[in-house]
Amino acid sequence: MPDSTNLGAFDGTIGRTVADSRPAFPEPRHPGVDAPNVVVVLLDDTGFAQFGCYGSDIDTPNVDALAADGLQFTNFHVTPLCSPTRASLLTGRSQHAVGMRAVSNFQTGFPNQLGHISNHAATIAEVLGAEGYGTFCVGKWHLAPMEQCSAAGPFDQWPLARGFDRFYGFLEGETDQFHPELVADNHPIEPPAGPDDGYHVSEDLVDQLLKMLSDSKGVRPDRPFFAYVPFGATHAPHQAPQAYLDKYRGRFDEGWDVVRRRWFERQLELGVIPPGTELAPRNPGVDAWDDLPENQQRVAARLQEAFAAFLDHTDDQIGRLVDGLRAMGEMENTVFVVLADNGASQEGGPFGVTHEMKFFNGIFDDGDAMIDQIDDIGGPHSHTNYPWGWAQCGNSPFKWYKQNTHEGGVHVPLVVHAPGLIPEDQNGTLRDQFVNVADVVPTIYDLVGVTPPDVYRGVEQMPVTGHSFAHALVDADAASTNRLQYFEMAGSRALVAEADGVWWKAVCKHDQGADYDTEPWELYRLSDDWSECTDLAAAEPDRLAALVDLWWAEAERHGVLPLDDRMAELFGVRHRDHSPHPADMRYVYRPPMSPMPGQASAPIGGRSFDLTARVTRLSGQGGVIYATGTENSGLSVFVQDDRLVVDYNAFDQHTILESDVALPAGDAELVVRLRRRDGLTGEMSVAVDGSPAGHAVLPRYMRMMSSVGPSLAYDHGSPVSTRYAAPFPFEGTLHEVEIQILTRQDAEARDAEAAAEMSRQ
Repeated sequence: MPDSTNLGAFDGTIGRTVADSRPAFPEPRHPGVDAPNVVVVLLDDTGFAQFGCYGSDIDTPNVDALAADGLQFTNFHVTPLCSPTRASLLTGRSQHAVGMRAVSNFQTGFPNQLGHISNHAATIAEVLGAEGYGTFCVGKWHLAPMEQCSAAGPFDQWPLARGFDRFYGFLEGETDQFHPELVADNHPIEPPAGPDDGYHVSEDLVDQLLKMLSDSKGVRPDRPFFAYVPFGATHAPHQAPQAYLDKYRGRFDEGWDVVRRRWFERQLELGVIPPGTELAPRNPGVDAWDDLPENQQRVAARLQEAFAAFLDHTDDQIGRLVDGLRAMGEMENTVFVVLADNGASQEGGPFGVTHEMKFFNGIFDDGDAMIDQIDDIGGPHSHTNYPWGWAQCGNSPFKWYKQNTHEGGVHVPLVVHAPGLIPEDQNGTLRDQFVNVADVVPTIYDLVGVTPPDVYRGVEQMPVTGHSFAHALVDADAASTNRLQYFEMAGSRALVAEADGVWWKAVCKHDQGADYDTEPWELYRLSDDWSECTDLAAAEPDRLAALVDLWWAEAERHGVLPLDDRMAELFGVRHRDHSPHPADMRYVYRPPMSPMPGQASAPIGGRSFDLTARVTRLSGQGGVIYATGTENSGLSVFVQDDRLVVDYNAFDQHTILESDVALPAGDAELVVRLRRRDGLTGEMSVAVDGSPAGHAVLPRYMRMMSSVGPSLAYDHGSPVSTRYAAPFPFEGTLHEVEIQILTRQDAEARDAEAAAEMSRQ
């Protein structure tokens, strides 16, 4: 007899032969023949006003059509940042409770910032997959610790480990739309084409999803699907095909003051904001358009054109997805949800940027500095984000932006299209119930008839704390089920609460380092002040104090504490053993290797380091040894014309160092030394087989180079250097690349050794 411990829950009988045995075939779970498909489309950094049906004059006919044939929610709220919203959206729980107070790029050692979704909070993909759904994700993940997102893994927080059957997209918070860093399921891949071939990643995502769904439905037509579609759009870089850029030429020359007023007035006409709502004053740092110099106006208008083209193009991809579902005969049995993850972004600074990484390096070019690049904006040779004035326009009628807990950061569009679940006479109507992002998944569970488990794969689950608003799909006058909602981001806090039919909001805009106990809170009566224009803190101090106390109670309940206002400084790596970042700060890479995310590789941004390559080559053989970044910024080390070349591309300002000696044929040790000096400057030098071979001054030493990480023995994506066409693979044998990150003391010691060596030459 076989060991009964291997039989599991076998319901048949086993005799000595098959003749006296009875087989049993376990039936997999199935959600039922009437179970609907579910599609959730998530846009990135898209403000409340930016869809046409929410007030803008940007063309979004496909989202507008979904709203016209479904419901448009006007009082929908999210967290102020991408990863926290995604964690809350996919689990139906508080973002802090599931371990995602900020972006997944770092961990802090506290439960509120694991850098991934807690395993005690099953995602909707895990729950629906266990019920028999096919589950698919295409687009931006940004829910795994980035140092774990290389081809070395671990993979336990990648999409396939969190409930999805298939994944195609990128794991980082942003990517180049023409040269994306792609992952298929659990492995990195190269994009199938480039911009010269008409490639754009948003189109690729929809192509891949439609194929996945056709594969699923072709073989299992009985099985419904859950598809999660988090586009990279409209997060920077704002990039779109040229035809879309051309379409918007001159459309925003009137400037943000005129356009924001027009969008606001259209919002009132459409009814997406209540009568009597005021247009919030310009945010601090946003100048009147008419006061801007001409070049600044020209650049700012072009940056807004790029955003509009990007959104328009994304809307067309949503339309292609809808058309594909209709062609499959699935659209009428699909709950289709469109939302944004937070308000429009402030990360373009006061003037906008032609390269977003400049913002994170504290560089704010004005219009005169950017005017020569105006024709690159929106194309492959740009990494743009628009200025604060256009971001606030996108958040109309609100103030502030993404990262802030005021309405501009957290009040965004939500469209629900659900044939058969929304009465036909309700199609095209508005819903003004207060809804939060954690409420979306409980609503979907209600609509598909699923109860989330108390235990998932042996792990006890925390309660789903979101509130279903399924009743509001059929009743425009239904009461809000969510009447108390906290917000928090890097110390900025807010609480929305209903009392006696009146909605109130207490909000504190925290400045890093300020005293949490003494910094001021504001108080708004949201019922008649959606745009937070009349601060009642002085008039109603007792009410404000009670709401602040309630915020602290909610913070305790949802795992918000400890408050932590660190952000940019947490992006630095933690060097320790048994990690991608060894304690001795020595990294050794040997090809062939897949491209690496920046945070899983040697952290060279803003640091002094030595790079040593050991090669064997014939005379005339060249190619890239190591490259990180893109054509917009980065570093490339390569061999060309028998010389060692370093191109330090600081936002399209190239400092190129070429060895002053030819490389020998055969074996060679090639060394590149980069040193950070005082201020923003630096130096680089090269050596060949121990002999100094050149030196250059770097006028700008980048602290953060790029969101695109390195590749070994070729340059993946767009070429960092203008001296070659990517991938420019190394033609000889690259044995290894060693990168030694240096402390200031190490750098000084090595510099002294190099100086001594130079004196001996």
